[in-house]
Amino acid sequence: MTQNTQNKSATGISRRTALRGAAAIGAFSTINIRTRPANAAEFTINYGLNLPVIHPEVIRAKEAANNIKAETNGQVVLQVFPSNQLGADMDMLSQVRSGALPMANLASTVISTYVPTVAIDGLGFLWKDYKTLWGAMDGELGAYVRAQMAKADILTLDRLWDLGFREITTSNRPINTPQDLKDLRIRVPVTPLWTAMFKALGAAPTTVEWAETYTALQTRVVDAEENPLSLILTAKLYEAQKYCSMTNHLWTGHWTLLSRKPWERLPDAVRAVIAKHVTTATLAERDDIAKLDPESRGQLIAKGMVFNDPDQAPFREALKNSTFYRDARVTLGEEGWALLEKQVGKLG
Repeated sequence: MTQNTQNKSATGISRRTALRGAAAIGAFSTINIRTRPANAAEFTINYGLNLPVIHPEVIRAKEAANNIKAETNGQVVLQVFPSNQLGADMDMLSQVRSGALPMANLASTVISTYVPTVAIDGLGFLWKDYKTLWGAMDGELGAYVRAQMAKADILTLDRLWDLGFREITTSNRPINTPQDLKDLRIRVPVTPLWTAMFKALGAAPTTVEWAETYTALQTRVVDAEENPLSLILTAKLYEAQKYCSMTNHLWTGHWTLLSRKPWERLPDAVRAVIAKHVTTATLAERDDIAKLDPESRGQLIAKGMVFNDPDQAPFREALKNSTFYRDARVTLGEEGWALLEKQVGKLG
């Protein structure tokens, strides 16, 4: 999806325009147009998220839904379903690909199970700051990744939501050096790249779906996990974890995925108003996270978590001495790798 598509004017969606596209987009509408009651929405669109209701991403998505409804005089309704209400992450991805779910916010780690190149933003100890990150993902590298997803019939808006830089939490010990990771049973998302990274650092990574992570920590199926501070706080992971080590080892974000056929069958004006308000919400959420992460640390300390700030250099050196970067280059492909190194310099 190009930025030009997103920036088309969506003001003044007419009843005639909406009706013209309605018959062909059953996956987007839960209402039969012929029997639709007066004043009901022309288009009702389900939007799946995996985050809890108090996370800024969910709050901003609901804000976008309200703005879409207001601008279209109630003719377009975006129904936001947080907390994996529409299924676990892999379930939602399958639904988007099949056309059963029109929209969902999902991480590169999930999408990479179908399109390996998408995981390129999640290499270990990659981004030195947000300026470098957004320069890549809002620029050439992001455009390349979107093109790879489109080949797999997964469309996405141009901007990623920010989940923040990721830290390691544990129940049994702080992480100060790579040696502290040895044999640590740490929960990781279902992504081969992250599993490989933690194995290279000597840990014992275990893949667990996000919806099952809290229970896995509580029952000691795993002793550790890694997530941004805001998510550690809003998902109440501090209830099952004692230590938080500020490793900043990875960054993650969410792509707004669009099911290709139903999206392309929507009238242009409807697509434009959705893209405009969701993109605006995405950029606002980035600002929220920038403010929330420092606040989250203080709140987590107040709830009993113990923080430490390890030096990143030994971890980065351990990855360089392993085959991690070399193997990732093969998996992610030369074109994407060249665009990545253009932003961050030579790796490995």
